[in-house]
Amino acid sequence: MKKSIGNPVALYPTPLVVIGAMVDGKPNWLLVAHLGIMGHDHVMVSLAKSHYTNQGIRERKKLSINMVDQALLPKADHSGCVSGSEEDKSGLFACTMSQAGVPMVADASVVMECSVEDIYETPGFENFICTVDRTYAEENVLTPEGKIDYRAFKPVLFEMPTYEYLKTGDVIGKCKSFGEGKLG
Repeated sequence: MKKSIGNPVALYPTPLVVIGAMVDGKPNWLLVAHLGIMGHDHVMVSLAKSHYTNQGIRERKKLSINMVDQALLPKADHSGCVSGSEEDKSGLFACTMSQAGVPMVADASVVMECSVEDIYETPGFENFICTVDRTYAEENVLTPEGKIDYRAFKPVLFEMPTYEYLKTGDVIGKCKSFGEGKLG
């Protein structure tokens, strides 16, 4: 029998990312695990209203989503432990700039450059509805067909309420609904 455990969001674990945005003329980085897919070309990034990064996103309407793997995790974790209003995080990661002036983590294997279409506010949060303008991926995490190979990439996942980081696992089967195969 199922037991009621209140109303926690039970959709964890989620991919761990570092959001890049220009704030006061400098790149700023923020660790984020509250994001979601909104169709095939839109994502939502949910940030507490108090985050320093939000002002840069609101002003420029641009951000990067830098997927975190285990090699990036120590710096990514630090980016979420301190506010950009208290510490200059512009030099935390080696940075490249997109043609649109969006800071991207140079060592991130997968990066999405996004434009903010809308901001949806909920109590305590600003939810940035974004169009994915471009996705960049290192060749070593791509399949021969040019798709991201998550077995090679291995993004880190974040789980709440334990605040733990998890490794991605092995493939356990193909999705039957797409005619690719079946489980067991």
